[in-house]
Parts: sequence; structure tokens; C-alpha cells
Amino acid sequence: MQKKQKEGAEAAGYYWLVKWRVQLLGRQWNFMDIGSVVVILGLHCLALLAPFHFNLSAVWLAMALYVLTGLGVTLSYHRNLSHKSFKLPKWLEYFFAYCGTLALQGSPLEWVSTHRYHHQFTDTWNDAHSPIKGFWFSHIGWIFDYGSRFGSTKGRLNNVGDLRKQPYYIFLHYTYPFHSLALGFILYAVGGLPFLVWGLGVRTILYLHVTFAINSVCHTWGKRVWDTGDLSRNNWLFGLLAHGEGWHNNHHAFEYSARQGFEWWQIDLTWYVIRVLQAVGLATDVKLPTETQKKRKALYKKKNQQGQA
Repeated sequence: MQKKQKEGAEAAGYYWLVKWRVQLLGRQWNFMDIGSVVVILGLHCLALLAPFHFNLSAVWLAMALYVLTGLGVTLSYHRNLSHKSFKLPKWLEYFFAYCGTLALQGSPLEWVSTHRYHHQFTDTWNDAHSPIKGFWFSHIGWIFDYGSRFGSTKGRLNNVGDLRKQPYYIFLHYTYPFHSLALGFILYAVGGLPFLVWGLGVRTILYLHVTFAINSVCHTWGKRVWDTGDLSRNNWLFGLLAHGEGWHNNHHAFEYSARQGFEWWQIDLTWYVIRVLQAVGLATDVKLPTETQKKRKALYKKKNQQGQA
């Protein structure tokens, strides 16, 4: 009974956030949409100060946070939580998930829910961020259209029951923006405006757009190797920038795989970290496609069959 009352209170609070609407630019905007605009615009403005607050220490800090928070998204949010490609001890799982919150791409519950819907409805009108709705929309426009991420606001978080059972992820869900806010205060206290501008503004905006490009660029430009029935592409540039996530056609072919850069030249930083964790016994039940599975999914095989027909 108490659980149902709690869920009802949470739903009521969420309902009021999305119920309030204002008509602007030919569409309705709710509180979540406007909040997203304010945050994204604010971060861009902060990043624009970078040339005026440049120093090497701040740049090195931004690079370190780029890698760490990026792994929070790719290793934790994506491969560990969304697809269960491997298992980690809870303390390490929670550490990487916390790093993901500092990327300001949403809470683990929100991110994983959106991504699971993406794979369920890839490149259809129910996909939250497919280029069939327009390149701009697939890149960043979907962030400002909260209801469309789940088909409707009622569909929100219905597919992350495994994570909602864990109090830690519930805590991060309701507090995640405050962790980046706290980080911003710490950066300013330690290194002043240069650390704040580079460590929060530049780093966050750069990785946001790199992640957004997986949804837009990697469903538009690149090479298709596997028969996935969607628009996913392998793009080497974002393979580098997104810690291996740019090998996106590989991923859609074998979404459960902990490794996305299958060839030796397909750089996949996230996989290298997972492999090290596996070597020291921290990553277990690491899932990879077999050679037989790869042959069945190969696009060249389908083309040969069509040619023979």
C-alpha cells in the first residue's frame, strides 16, 4: 500500500511538471521542455567564454572529465545498464553510474528508458530521436520535446523496472542536476572561472553534441556492415570521439555486445576499459557475439542472396 501511495505521489508531481504548457513557435512547451532549453543554452553560453579563460590546467581537467563522465555514459548507462552487456560489483556499477550523471544527459532511469525505447522502435515514428523526423530533431530537437521521447508522457520509465527497484537509482533520478551543480561550485572554488568554463561548460557541451551525433550523424552518414533493418551506420570519427559508440551499425546488429569496435582498427575505448576490468576480475558475464552470429547478420550475405534470387 505504501509503495502504491509513493508511486502515486511521484506520478502526481510529474503530472504537474508536464501539464503546464505554453504555446510558442507553433507548438506547446511544458516545464520540462523549457527547463531543457535553459540548461542547454546556459551551458553553450558558458562554453563561449572558453577563449577568454584559457589555461592548460583547465584544458587538461576538461579532457580528464570528458573521458570519465563519457565512460559514465558509454560504459554504465549504455552497455551496463541499458543492455546488461556485463556485470560489475555494485560499488563499481554505482560509481560509473554516478560519473554518468555528471555528463548532464539525464538520470540513469531517464537515459536507459529512452535508449531501450530507441532499440524497440528504431527509426520508426515511435523512436524518440530518429532522423526520419528530421536531422535537427534527431540531434537535439527531441531534447526539447519531452513527451515524444516515450511516445507519450504516460510511457515514461515503464521499461526500467529493474533499475527502479534500486534506491540508489531512484535517488539519482530525483537529484541528478544537483550533482553537476555541486561539481560546478567545486570547480570554481578550486580553479576559478577557467576550471568552471572548461571543466563544466566546454566539456559538457562537447560530449553532449558527440552523444547527440550518435542519434543523428550515425543514422545518416557512415558505413553499413550488418543487416539491421534500420538506418544505423559505423562512423569512425564518432568511434573516436564517443569512446567507441560511433561503431553504431555494429551496435545495432549486436546490441547486447560489450564490444562495439569489432575490428582491430575500430578504436573502442569503452571496450578497452571493460576488458581491463574483466582481466582483474571486476567485470563478469561479458557478452560478445560469436563468429557464427556475425556471419548470419552480415550484410554482404543478404546482398549475395538477393543477387542469386
